Amino acid sequence: MNHPGVHLTRPARAADWHLIDAFHRNCSPENLLRRWSRTRITRRHAESLLEHSSCWISLDSAGCPLALTSTGWISQESGVIDLALQVADAHQGRGIGTALARHVADHAHRRGAHTLTVHTDAANTPMLRLLRHLGPSRHVRDGTRIDVRVPLGAAP
Repeated sequence: MNHPGVHLTRPARAADWHLIDAFHRNCSPENLLRRWSRTRITRRHAESLLEHSSCWISLDSAGCPLALTSTGWISQESGVIDLALQVADAHQGRGIGTALARHVADHAHRRGAHTLTVHTDAANTPMLRLLRHLGPSRHVRDGTRIDVRVPLGAAP
């Protein structure tokens, strides 16, 4: 993953709990709610995510966490891979999320996925704006939630 504000993006693991916890403690309750539908992330939640998906942690040059990204076959639809992404509040709007989403899309496409999907709150405008940067998408709304599907291999 190449972005001037990110020194290193690497696979996350259970031993990174201290970084994952520090990252979430520096995120606003509003952003945690948008991403996790809760305001506190426990070690058990993080370990479950690490066990069931591919996760990356992005660090700045001082080793502080800037973003967490994960992808997995959560929907269990053939060729459809799910994206979850959170950028620290202070670093949003700088293109880090878009660069990470492109990184995940490339990773997923190499693993045989044809569609990247995000299931999020319909009011999560930062994520919806980010997904527009990945290319054309299909949106299906279900109440306050929205499922966005981006075909892979066609991203600009």
